[in-house]
Amino acid sequence: MITAESFWQAFKERNITFFSGVPCSILQNIIYCALRDPELTYIPASREDMALGIASGAHMSGKSAGILLQNSGLGNLVNPLTSFSLMCKIPVLLIITWRGYQGQDAPEHLVMGEKTLELLDVLGLPYRVLEQNNLDSAIDAVRMSMDEQQTPGALVLREGIVI
Repeated sequence: MITAESFWQAFKERNITFFSGVPCSILQNIIYCALRDPELTYIPASREDMALGIASGAHMSGKSAGILLQNSGLGNLVNPLTSFSLMCKIPVLLIITWRGYQGQDAPEHLVMGEKTLELLDVLGLPYRVLEQNNLDSAIDAVRMSMDEQQTPGALVLREGIVI
């Protein structure tokens, strides 16, 4: 398994150190670790569009930025992504927890769990699903696509991959 510390180390090595986000139980250790790390900036947000705005502002000031969110929050981001991020070509990294993966979760997560990757495809966002052995290559691949296309990109995180 990937520890929260090694998860963040991979981002720090790539100078991606500014994040905003909305809580999710899958992100609990990741968020706690970010809050304790003086090399990371993590700003909690009450909504996904707010987190996207915070990270977009950080990008405009020259930082590489990302947001942490649950896949249900991806639904809340459709309009801000299409009418702002994609239009203005703002490459913010989305770290999305995959609630409802393979039908395993509370009932309210099952439909979005089934549709998460399809929604990213519809939006034209490059993404990779994080596995135990692909953290570095997934970040690099998404980052390369984001830089080439000047678009947001996503890392999709299933429960149990980062502890």
